Amino acid sequence: MKRPFLRPAPETPRRNKPDPLIYGHVWLLHHWYVIVSSVGQIARAPLSTLMTSAVIGIALALPMGLYLLLENVQQISGEWGGNVQISLFLKQEVPENKAHALADRLLQKSDISTVQIITPAEALEEYRTLSGFGEALTTLETNPLPFVLILQLSTQDLSAQATEHLLTELNQIPEVEIAQFDMLWVKRLLAILQLVKRGILLLATFLFLTVVLVIGNTIRLAIYNRREEIEVYKLIGATDQFIRRPFLYTGFWYGLSGGMIAWLLISFSLWILADPIKQLTAVYYSQLNIISLDWLSTLGLLAGGSSLGLSGAWLAVSRHLKEINPF
Repeated sequence: MKRPFLRPAPETPRRNKPDPLIYGHVWLLHHWYVIVSSVGQIARAPLSTLMTSAVIGIALALPMGLYLLLENVQQISGEWGGNVQISLFLKQEVPENKAHALADRLLQKSDISTVQIITPAEALEEYRTLSGFGEALTTLETNPLPFVLILQLSTQDLSAQATEHLLTELNQIPEVEIAQFDMLWVKRLLAILQLVKRGILLLATFLFLTVVLVIGNTIRLAIYNRREEIEVYKLIGATDQFIRRPFLYTGFWYGLSGGMIAWLLISFSLWILADPIKQLTAVYYSQLNIISLDWLSTLGLLAGGSSLGLSGAWLAVSRHLKEINPF
């Protein structure tokens, strides 16, 4: 009996693993193609692109500009309030020897580091130089100014309660007419600036959220305009990552262009305000260097705008891409 002829089972074709070098090359080529095509997509509508980028730029420039303005104000107030001082105006009848004796006693206190004595003659000469009434002061028969002691405190962080206690103690000295804390208003100004800084951070948070929403809405409209194209991509087996990539780059370009516009707005504003600020502060502070955008802050501004653009695009694509189902 003949055995039946048995055909060998067909071998399962082996799938060759993709070459990593070829795969990486294709991946880079597709990214480059998406970068160029996304630029072309937004360039086809220059007016709407400019308006969207301008909104993003203004939203980025406002908190950054306020922050730079606050830094300049803190620079000036820090220079004014760098030394915590108390001025003691002695009584008119206090002679020079008693003024020096009082200065020696005050130097023995632990919270006072130095004491400077300003004589009536020195005070009158300084007033004559700074007040502009030099000719009128020559008519005075006697010097009406008393001795003044400038106390340099050993601490730079003095609370309001400690300040009031020290002023009360100094006012009780028999030779003292009045004790004045020269830098109290500067400390109050610094406290206000800290409050303003918190407000700027809060404003920046709201504006950054606005940028994300604006870019997200722009990408949402782009997704709906290309709905049929996305359905075709899904029918032929394209992954969500492949479809998502052009929209992410579009959001990136919107954020980057908004950062550039913000840089232009801030630089132009600082250029406009440079001369008035210097003229205003020259009376009090002759060596003001206006804090502006350096390369590090510029890089941070552009990176922040690009990151917000990517975030808004990612949120919009992740939400609305799932709604498109061709099956």
